[in-house]
Amino acid sequence: MPVVHYDSEAVEGEALPPTRRRFTRRGAWISFLLIPPIAVMALFVVYPILSALAYAFYDWTGLRREGFVGLENFRRVLFEPPYAAITWNAFQHNVIVFFVLMVVQNGVGFLLAWCLWRELPGARFHRVAVFLPVVLSTVIIGYMWKLFFHPIFGVVNQLLELVGLGALAQPWLGQSDTALGALILVNAWAWVGFPTLVFLAGLQRIPTEVLEAARMETDSEWTITRRIVWPLVAPSTTVVFILLFIGSFNWFELPYIMVGLDGSPFGSTDVLGLVFYRTAFGNVSAGVQDFGLGSALAVLMFLFIAVFATGWTLYLRKRELDV
Repeated sequence: MPVVHYDSEAVEGEALPPTRRRFTRRGAWISFLLIPPIAVMALFVVYPILSALAYAFYDWTGLRREGFVGLENFRRVLFEPPYAAITWNAFQHNVIVFFVLMVVQNGVGFLLAWCLWRELPGARFHRVAVFLPVVLSTVIIGYMWKLFFHPIFGVVNQLLELVGLGALAQPWLGQSDTALGALILVNAWAWVGFPTLVFLAGLQRIPTEVLEAARMETDSEWTITRRIVWPLVAPSTTVVFILLFIGSFNWFELPYIMVGLDGSPFGSTDVLGLVFYRTAFGNVSAGVQDFGLGSALAVLMFLFIAVFATGWTLYLRKRELDV
């Protein structure tokens, strides 16, 4: 019987299988394509965060670095007048914005999603109309609604007079008790399309068999929505909740455009984003800029948002797995 001998050196020197060669080339190509986004992320996200963290420990006005002050800037932001009062006042406004938007924006978003899901007349047009403000620039939305709220020739007051409610016409952005509510209303109008689409996607994933079985038990749409539809859609709120929380505490563009850097009138619309900008870069009323103090506030904002968002995300995911 013939004996076959194998050359060990030849076996070791064999080329890689075609599948493995393709995998190696594919991995190299993927790594090459990842270089640009990683570079952009490092330049515009990682580097500013690390820079702000470094500046927060120095007394620096932007012209020259006076010296290392440790945690002094953090203490001033949180506990030293007048900075502490301004910071906590702005923080309260951010909290109000978050809770009101969570109820109003998500509530209206779910209602709109339910109507679109039921294929009511004009559903295709309404999908586009609801999501259209989301793709508009915040600058455009801010200036547009600033004109709408104008006390003399604004559309809002004119509509109130047209329907016989002229007594309610007022300078919406010029009063402390209505300015923040007006800004929240504009933000809800601009972003309600996002939770609408998220909830609509969740509704469309509900099996038809489940709904048919539920309708055999009851004819009440309210009961079906409350006991069947909402529990199945509830996991979709995780993404909506986290993004709404981050957006509420990063609020800057809309109040800056509609009421200015000072959070007018009389600080009733002041939020942390405006406080940071005034502190770090200065303005007419705040005086000279203070990069160290502004960076300390930015670091505190980042830590608060990151810790809360991460913790809440893990909690919601654990709850979904338990269910």
